Amino acid sequence: MFEPTALFYQVALTCIPQIGDVTAKKLITHFESAGDIFKARQRELERLPEIGAVRATAIKQFRDFKRVEQELRFIEKFDIQPLFYTDPGYPHRLHHCADSPLLLYFKGNANLNAPRIVNIIGTRNPSRYGREICREIAAGLAAEGITVVSGLAYGIDIVAHQAALEHQMCTIGVLAHGLDRIYPAAHRSTATAMLENGGLLTDFMSMTLPDKQNFPKRNRIVAGMSDATIVIESGLKGGSLITAQIANSYSRDVMAVPGRTTDPFSGGCNELIKTNQAALITSAEDVLLLMNWHTALKPKPAVRQPSLFLTLNEDEQQVVSLFNESTEQHLDELMHKCPWPGSRLTNTLLQLEMHNMIESMPGQRYRLTVNA
Repeated sequence: MFEPTALFYQVALTCIPQIGDVTAKKLITHFESAGDIFKARQRELERLPEIGAVRATAIKQFRDFKRVEQELRFIEKFDIQPLFYTDPGYPHRLHHCADSPLLLYFKGNANLNAPRIVNIIGTRNPSRYGREICREIAAGLAAEGITVVSGLAYGIDIVAHQAALEHQMCTIGVLAHGLDRIYPAAHRSTATAMLENGGLLTDFMSMTLPDKQNFPKRNRIVAGMSDATIVIESGLKGGSLITAQIANSYSRDVMAVPGRTTDPFSGGCNELIKTNQAALITSAEDVLLLMNWHTALKPKPAVRQPSLFLTLNEDEQQVVSLFNESTEQHLDELMHKCPWPGSRLTNTLLQLEMHNMIESMPGQRYRLTVNA
């Protein structure tokens, strides 16, 4: 029998029927801990507008604690790292996605909050050209130390993972099932190698099968934890386009490699580009330029003079102080560090731009232009 620790209640919260990620995070905001939710009275739960009588009853009637204990034994036995929504190691980019998972399970050595993360996705039936361009893009990104995320599926996904490993890039596979299995089984050796230079991530408990409905859920993690989504060969329908659409909804950068109009697996990429849902790229160089990540091509920062006798207000001073450790910050990093609502932060950033204190760059990044 496991002692009811914080993790015990966190896992249990994900097991309650009718309590999804969005509702669970609202409950955590109100009660502060998962344990407090289970200890709350039914009337207290019912009074919450996002809960009501049906969900309150589901919480109070939950009894499947043996399944929770089973998961805790699995986590302990196989050295799985659980990452709750409020944990410091939880991918901070996901904090700004309304439907992000309440709890993640990770095995590996990757930094899930690495400064630069892209996902590379595409068809499960790539052409020779698709495989080659995928390898070329991965190789070009290797020199910049960029983390590559994909879904460990057949086709472009596995090519991206393998190319990353070949070039000593950190690569993370996001799974549509529990960490007690690898699907497809043919990719087990690659998955094992990824544990030494990257890792495997999922929001599904052990014994969860790779059922069809799990893959769209997996795709929201792929899109949300990345700075950019790169689509290499895709039909007009399928998981890659779903991921690209999710990435756009999260205000992430989306890029696609174009193809011939007669190729069935170029239709999706061409459509993304034609409808301005993705930027056209043909090489890693394009990715680095669009994201302003290529150090060799970065222009020297323009010397901007702050306004004479400029006095910053308290909000502006606090935002400038966030740049002390680094002169360049992603918007997600600033939001993670700053407790304000997003609108207050973005308004303050705009004021600092007008004062010539910071510069807005591609890829939702900001750079300090003076020694503040």
